[in-house]
Amino acid sequence: MIYVYLIILLLFLILFICASKENVSAYTAGMINKPYPGEVFFLKAAVWCMRVKEMCTARLDKDGKQHNSMLYKEQLSQSRLGKKLKLLNPEISEKQQIKDFYIRQYSLALLVLFIGNIFSLCIALSEQTGGVLKDNEYIQRNAYGKGKTELMLSAQVEGRETEEISYVVEEQKITEEEIDVLYKNAVELIPALILGENSGLDKVTKDLALVSSIDGYPFTISWESSSYSLVHTDGSVQNEELEAPEVVTLSACFKYDEIEFENVFPVQICPVEYTERELFIKRIKNSLEEQNQASRTDEIFTLPKKIGDEDVTWKEVIRGSSGYLFLLICAAAVIVFVSQNKEVEEKLKKRSKELLLDYPEVVNKLTLYMGAGMTIRNAFLKMGEDYKKQKISDQKRYVYEEILLLCHELQSGVSETEAYTHLGKRCSLQQYMKLSAMLSQNIRKGSNNLLLMMRQEASDAFEERKNTAKKLGEEAGTKLLIPMMMMLCIVMVIIMIPAYFSFSA
Repeated sequence: MIYVYLIILLLFLILFICASKENVSAYTAGMINKPYPGEVFFLKAAVWCMRVKEMCTARLDKDGKQHNSMLYKEQLSQSRLGKKLKLLNPEISEKQQIKDFYIRQYSLALLVLFIGNIFSLCIALSEQTGGVLKDNEYIQRNAYGKGKTELMLSAQVEGRETEEISYVVEEQKITEEEIDVLYKNAVELIPALILGENSGLDKVTKDLALVSSIDGYPFTISWESSSYSLVHTDGSVQNEELEAPEVVTLSACFKYDEIEFENVFPVQICPVEYTERELFIKRIKNSLEEQNQASRTDEIFTLPKKIGDEDVTWKEVIRGSSGYLFLLICAAAVIVFVSQNKEVEEKLKKRSKELLLDYPEVVNKLTLYMGAGMTIRNAFLKMGEDYKKQKISDQKRYVYEEILLLCHELQSGVSETEAYTHLGKRCSLQQYMKLSAMLSQNIRKGSNNLLLMMRQEASDAFEERKNTAKKLGEEAGTKLLIPMMMMLCIVMVIIMIPAYFSFSA
């Protein structure tokens, strides 16, 4: 996998070099969202990819109906996306917003892939350098008490397939002289260790604690009893029907590796009929075991250089997990790419909710200005000017942005009827479409009851605003149920645990 990561990294470097001459200053200046640190490199790469894609699309335009159908679907998707983005930012051209959206998508996906590839490469390198096999020749044994070393080896013999062997290298062994000293010390400790709740071995009335090992000693201890009806090998004492004191001999067998201080009962195991491949694997394991036994007191374990009369080359098999991480990173890049579309949908929902909440305010202002003697046109111009003066940087209200666009249309020569109709279509809510139809009809046919109708509309909008606020409050209360339940559980735990421990005491 290391080579795959290096190839991907090389492709990124080639991409950065090819895109180094791309000019993104004009693009970044018109971006809707602020660029993240270091984004310029990935923006250049994204712009280069977009340009190459457009060139390839232009060349494939003559490839037949199938390509034309795919191109039509892509254009339709871009058209729908452009309309949504135009609703969110009407002051920026649709083409610029689409380009901004797709290039940001590409740059984010490239960033996730690049960072994920770097992390996967680092993990793969650390796994390869952190192996147990040194110089493909020897393995450092663990010191006594540190446990065995498990590793995966691959054996390559000329003329044969590479075989992977799972092998366990034992820890460094203790010499026979040291074992004798440890055995004598352990024997002195046994009488006190197996007493259990008894006062002494000369008066045993309760179960014994027949230990199977002693801390600090390498022995495995097994027990035998001369009378299993009285004392079992687990130390349980059956003295309920005993009429007089009886001596039971307990035999302990101290075993370390192949060294025993008690009799050993041999067991005969019949060999299994192995295939040729299994026999070869067994030969490899036997060769490793022979080498292990021959060097068990050495500091290092050197792997055999021959399997019988055949030379063997050893390599450690490391099961790396970086590949799974890289697959997750690729999935994350796809999710980041797709999530941009969902982000647009969420912004559209937020815009619709904000337009709905601001509708009563707009109608009330129109009614107030018209009641003061202003025309509809001047009322909208007044609202637009007030919004410009009060607007805070990077904070905008969608309805007043639409009103500003309406003012630009009116000042550029568009008729009032068309401008009001455009306002209703851009807001795409029933309330605004009704208001635009009311204003347009008044311009075309004239009506003396417009102010009265506007006052009635303002009253209805206020009632609808109250219902909307009530609905939002109910939704907020529903969302608070989960944290409230979690807080209740925490309070119950805080109360119950001290009560439980005080009761137990």
